[in-house]
Parts: sequence; C-alpha cells; structure tokens
Amino acid sequence: MDVDALFDGIIKDLGPRGVLSGALFGARSLTLDGTAFACLKGGRLAVRLGAGSELYAEALGLPDAELFDPSGKGRPFTDWVAIAPEHSEHWVRYAEAGLEMVTAG
Repeated sequence: MDVDALFDGIIKDLGPRGVLSGALFGARSLTLDGTAFACLKGGRLAVRLGAGSELYAEALGLPDAELFDPSGKGRPFTDWVAIAPEHSEHWVRYAEAGLEMVTAG
C-alpha cells in the first residue's frame, strides 16, 4: 500500500475546498489558511478530530489507532488521532472531519 499516493488522493479531493499541502512535524500535512489539520507521519494519517467528538472516539476505537505523538516522547496531542494504513479506506472521511473542525472555528 502506497500511503503517499493515498495522501496525494486526499489532497486532490480536498484541494477545491482550499486545502493545501504543507509540512508539519517533519511530515507532509494538510492545511487550510495556514492551519494544519492532518499529516502523514510514520505511514499513519494523523488528524485533528477534537477530543470528545464522536469521530474522535470512533477513530480511537480502530485497531492500532492511537493518540498522535509527533515527538515520539510520550507527549501526545489530545485532539489528534493517528490512524494506521490498514484503515486507509476511512482516511478521506477523517480528513474531511478535520477540515470541518478548522472551518468551524
């Protein structure tokens, strides 16, 4: 599975909504107006879904999903979930939800 190609597909899908590719935490990211809401790091899609939201709980419930810890030093970001490539069929949906968080405020 080529996670870079999958990520490119998400960029293409969300591009018409103003989403750009950028860099965050040494990884490729998705941004809107300079605010990152998702990135591809270590073969996983990490998305800011908002702690306590329904999609956040759903994503964390996926096998091998975890809180996103960009430094790898046990300091995860509370609002972000890292989703394994085995669940890439859900990546676009979660990226869209991350985008909605950014646009909502």
